[in-house]
Amino acid sequence: MKQFLSVQDVPSISTMLKEVDEIKKTPFVHQALGKNKTLGLVFLNPSLRTRMSTQKAASNLGMNVMVLNVGQESWQWEMADDAVMNGDRPEHIKDAARVMSQYCDIIGIRCFPSLKNKLEDDQEQVLSQFVQYCEVPVISLESATRHPLQSMADLITINEFSPVNKKPKVVLAWAPHIKALPQAVGNSFSEWMTAAQLDFHIAQPKGFELNEQFTPNAILHHDLNSAIKDADFIYIKNWSSYHEYGKLYDGDKTPWLLDSDQISSLCPNAKIMHCMPVRRNIEVKDELLDGAQSLIYKQAQNRIYSAQWVLQQMLQSHLS
Repeated sequence: MKQFLSVQDVPSISTMLKEVDEIKKTPFVHQALGKNKTLGLVFLNPSLRTRMSTQKAASNLGMNVMVLNVGQESWQWEMADDAVMNGDRPEHIKDAARVMSQYCDIIGIRCFPSLKNKLEDDQEQVLSQFVQYCEVPVISLESATRHPLQSMADLITINEFSPVNKKPKVVLAWAPHIKALPQAVGNSFSEWMTAAQLDFHIAQPKGFELNEQFTPNAILHHDLNSAIKDADFIYIKNWSSYHEYGKLYDGDKTPWLLDSDQISSLCPNAKIMHCMPVRRNIEVKDELLDGAQSLIYKQAQNRIYSAQWVLQQMLQSHLS
């Protein structure tokens, strides 16, 4: 595996799920793979779960880890090709990527969208340039359009808690927020649920549909109650408008804040999911996050094993 940027980089989802199950049983058995190998983690944006889970995964495999917060612990990066660098960004991304490739055997990079320039974000300006100039395998730790490690962990969690002998009904449910958020988690989750061929639904307000590129086989709803009826999993997440790019929802948020009464009457066995961080009682009520049907901490734990599977694939196929 030369790169991990989306679900398209996983040859077989069913094989991946089986291999992750084995990793969870014996997480330290492949420590020799990572001996004398270094993972570089590059953050242009804040992180808790991604940072710590990937470090833990690398440690399980015997790797050294170096972490860099761009702009805080290094120079700001210039992204534009042919730039006359007379501003406040003293290092070009092509130079940074090539230099770090000499220090690290694998590099993970996290870069959020601007939510201002749709074309630049859709083209993954930062991630695509980093991959172009990097000379070692690259892992996306979230980008402008996708968050593949999170979505892999979500699928692992769903697989572990799915009803026996039944294709689960999974609902991605838009939720309110106080600020405009990227579409990356929603996009990526949609891709992975589609690739896994689950009964997949999306509930969102009108005008807040995700980019159709990521939702070709999803069943779309503009009503939360109709979407969650008989659901097995409800993945709650906010995103800003894609079509009116970056717009914050200004309608009535009440119908989109899920509560335990709705769960009891429409989908009493549904598991509640959220990638975190979560603004409690804005996006999701405490009663759901802290209830017996919540899987939020299982998802967070499975972030270790999604990262470990990816690192193991790279170590075995590209660096062995």
